[in-house]
Amino acid sequence: MQPVAAADITAEGGAAPSTIPGPRPLEPLGVEVPSTVPTHWYNLAADLPVPVPPHLHPGTHEPLGPEDLAPLFPMALIQQEVTTERYVEIPQTVREIYAMWRPSPLVRAHRLERALGTRARVYYKYEGVSPVGSHKPNTAVAQAYYNAVEGVMRLTTETGAGQWGASLSMACALLGMTCEVWQVRASYDSKPYRRMQMETYGGICHPSPSDLTEAGRAMLAKDPDTTGSLGMAISEAVEAAVKDPGAHYSLGSVLNHVMLHQSVIGQEVLVQLAEAGERQADVVFGCAGGGSNLGGLTFPLIGQNLREGTTTRAVACEPAACPSLTQGEYRYDHGDVAGLTPLLKMHTLGNDFVPPAIHAGGLRYHGMSPMVSHAVELGLMEAVAVEQDDAFAAGIEFARAEGLIPAPESTHAVAAAMAYARTSASDGEVVVIGLSGNGVLDLAAYSAYV
Repeated sequence: MQPVAAADITAEGGAAPSTIPGPRPLEPLGVEVPSTVPTHWYNLAADLPVPVPPHLHPGTHEPLGPEDLAPLFPMALIQQEVTTERYVEIPQTVREIYAMWRPSPLVRAHRLERALGTRARVYYKYEGVSPVGSHKPNTAVAQAYYNAVEGVMRLTTETGAGQWGASLSMACALLGMTCEVWQVRASYDSKPYRRMQMETYGGICHPSPSDLTEAGRAMLAKDPDTTGSLGMAISEAVEAAVKDPGAHYSLGSVLNHVMLHQSVIGQEVLVQLAEAGERQADVVFGCAGGGSNLGGLTFPLIGQNLREGTTTRAVACEPAACPSLTQGEYRYDHGDVAGLTPLLKMHTLGNDFVPPAIHAGGLRYHGMSPMVSHAVELGLMEAVAVEQDDAFAAGIEFARAEGLIPAPESTHAVAAAMAYARTSASDGEVVVIGLSGNGVLDLAAYSAYV
């Protein structure tokens, strides 16, 4: 099956870059991009034995059509949401921006192996080298680019810990757009430097729920002291986008096109493991909230299992305080609290579920990506729940062995991987940890554990 060309995807995507008013930095600069930066995104849908259930219209409960999503997303992303092609070409402008930090390193954790007393070979894929310190720019840049191609000047979004809000703010700055972010109140209050990071890039950040939207005012009327949730923030960002004909909404996780963009992570892992002389990864651990880091890390490896017969195990590591995969129901549900979003077939705790104000703000989501949920249902991925205390203890041990302070979200994968390496891993087994970001702006969260 041949890769899909970027020109094919954007053919219905509105105005060409040259006709968009004002200076829009969409054309490639012509700078050299390392050959190790992927040229295409990988789509697991092409290799799944059973298709992912379609998204449904919230009113009719019929499968969504492109016209249903057009108020929120550019046509290129709508087409990526439903494509079953194995590869989608990455526009050169996006690859040039990726080259600012990609390929991210795959590091052999020798000192951690010694500290754990394991004979397994432990690696970590470190996404904290991006300008904002996480994996989120992999999709933020792509989404901002396709919106800019359509002539959209403003994007609205939600964010938990702030890594996604900062990433989209950065992407909008690079592509001549504006960005407005609704941040979950618990994280807005506890992580002021994330808000400052967004504002430095030119983004506007509001605590959610806010009094700026009908959805936010209704939530505050119901519970004035709510700590907020990603579901609440999504409702506000979607409402703001729908009411502005010059704006679109952008989502940092969950949807299929986000999983697609994040696949650069796992594609690089496959190449880097081969360069290190490894036949395959035996077990891969990734933190799980909405699913973007987890899917990006594991889907290319699961695809290799399906096509080539490798036997890599993929383990989703979610917080025990928000256990959608391990305790949620697999059913259709809204992605937001107000019921403004399509119905998604996913593992869910219920769209009105408000998780505790855990430090791993990026994992406080009631549902899981439909593609990740489907992979779990098919037995292609496993899931475990990790307590916050165990996660931070593992993050501290990792930092003292390897020198890197993981983001609180990533500590869940670190904790599960370390427990496995200590107790279950065989001699010579290859264990890969997805280190989705760094914790340098989350040190206040660590302070209670040191």
